[in-house]
Amino acid sequence: MLLTFDIGNTHIVIGIFQRDRLTGHWRVASGVPRTEDEFWLMLREFRDSAGLGKFPITGCAIASVVPDVTETVTGAVRRFAKIEPLIVSSKTCPFLDIRYDAPETVGADRLCNAVAGFDKCGGPVIVVDFGTATTFDVVGSKGEYLGGAITLGVEKAASVLHHVAAKLTRVSLEFPEFAIGTTTEFSIQSGLLYGTVDMVDGMIRRIWKEVGTTEVIATGGLAHHIQPRTELITKVEPYLVLEGLRLIYQRNQSS
Repeated sequence: MLLTFDIGNTHIVIGIFQRDRLTGHWRVASGVPRTEDEFWLMLREFRDSAGLGKFPITGCAIASVVPDVTETVTGAVRRFAKIEPLIVSSKTCPFLDIRYDAPETVGADRLCNAVAGFDKCGGPVIVVDFGTATTFDVVGSKGEYLGGAITLGVEKAASVLHHVAAKLTRVSLEFPEFAIGTTTEFSIQSGLLYGTVDMVDGMIRRIWKEVGTTEVIATGGLAHHIQPRTELITKVEPYLVLEGLRLIYQRNQSS
């Protein structure tokens, strides 16, 4: 049984795989301070609630952009499961041809998206991840990581807008009926959500000019919400990073 962690700035997504099947997954806040003991107790509760308590954890893979949380999770797994986690980085993906100027600077979640996206669709493929940041990762026809683009995520943009403008209220991330808002709330929703949709389709078209037409996969917490409004995203895979963690772990085990 493989334990996987996608540790982001806003959420930690936890997954348990039995062989190649994702049999349990949970999402918790990453900004909450937790000790190793607290983290392990939480994991045990999740595992037991999914009916997986009788199965021993035999492996662990972590993709993280939050070093402090990585340290806590790694310590908990080492201490209680008695296993050494695989920390995803360019060094643990020697099979991936990374065309970045500095491969070590590519985020672990982006590497996971690239590996899993290519595994599901072949290449070329674009993965659009709707997280704290909205990222675009481009994989070539032979599985090579070509790079991509990063911009502020929808939820984070809504929070920033609320904090920097005293008269702009926090809004729910629901699409208004029309692009022209007739209240401040509807105007913010229109700008954030329709603006994101048009930005995403525009970025995909711009990338297509450089690599040709590709499959496009959406992932991340808001993927199901935004994808239906876009014209060019063809598929939603909400747990793509977890799938990438499984693939990278298996390839490291077999090498």
